[in-house]
Order: sequence, then structure tokens, then C-alpha cells
Amino acid sequence: MIKRALVLGTMLFACGNAVAGSEISGVNLPDSITLQDKVLSFNGAGVRSKFFIDLYVGSLFTVGQVDQASKVIDSDQPAAIRLNITSGMITSEKMTDAMNEGFDRATDGDSASIADSIKEFIATFEEPIQEGDQFTLLSVPGEGVISYKNGKQLSVTRGETFRKAVMAIWLGKNPTDKGLKEDMLEG
Repeated sequence: MIKRALVLGTMLFACGNAVAGSEISGVNLPDSITLQDKVLSFNGAGVRSKFFIDLYVGSLFTVGQVDQASKVIDSDQPAAIRLNITSGMITSEKMTDAMNEGFDRATDGDSASIADSIKEFIATFEEPIQEGDQFTLLSVPGEGVISYKNGKQLSVTRGETFRKAVMAIWLGKNPTDKGLKEDMLEG
């Protein structure tokens, strides 16, 4: 019995996703968030790591529990991706580079039609970034993406194709981090 409990405990600890109301990599995950009068429920979260360094906790908030990326990207319901920066190694320049790379992956290298929107959106990350900062990207179908930093609205970037590309950075067929995508969708 003790052996079985130890194995189960180890498996749960090794699992990268988190449940709402818990903590992952020092970040408290709320049960829900409210943005633009829209209440979104915690769907799942994980850690984005590179070279064995935790960079940020990425979490997904949706109207209802979702386990398929297409149900977020192609939905007519709002959703939000939240990035809680957990490393001082993330700078404005590195975030800009990562976002450009993410758009390239999300659009299979064909981002010309949304280039102006990408440039406008990436300006959201021009201010210095430090450990503890929180970015929330609210995806509003038919409108675009509303960006927040530490709870303050920074920008609205319009366009449905652009909105889908932003969601695809984390949830698309070629995401920035496949493990993080799975964790966001596992709830």
C-alpha cells in the first residue's frame, strides 16, 4: 500500500500540469479571471523551460473546459493565455525574438498578411521585463487580442487571422513548447 502511494505521489509530482487554486513554479493559479467583463475559468498550466531553466508559467483560461487546441483557436468564445515570468533571464529583446519565432512557427513561415499586426502587438513587450511580471493575452473572436501587463491594459491588436496566430503560438500544430501545450489543455 505504501509502495503504491509512493508511486502515485511520484507520478503526480512529475506531471507538469497544475490545477487551479494551486501553485506551479512559485506562481499561484486562480480558479478564474475576469477581463473585459468576461469570466474565464482555469483550463490548464505548465512551465516553459529552455536549457533546463524555467522561463515562465503559461496558463490557459477558457469559457468551459477544453482539451483540444482547435476548440480554442477556432472558437467563437473568448480565451486568455497568461504568462507569469519566473526568470530574470527574460528580457524585452528575448521576448520579442521569441514572439517573432512563435509567429513564424504558428503561420508556417507565412506571416506577411499579419506583419503590421505582429509589429503592433510586439510593441507590448518593449518595456523592460522582470521576474514576476505577468502578461495576459485575451483572445476575442471577431475582434483580436487585448494585451495586459500586470493587470494594466496595454494594447488592442485587431484581426481574426492575427488572433488565431497568437493562440497558435502556444496551442497550434507547431507550438513553441509541445509539453506546455499539453499541460494547458489537460486541465
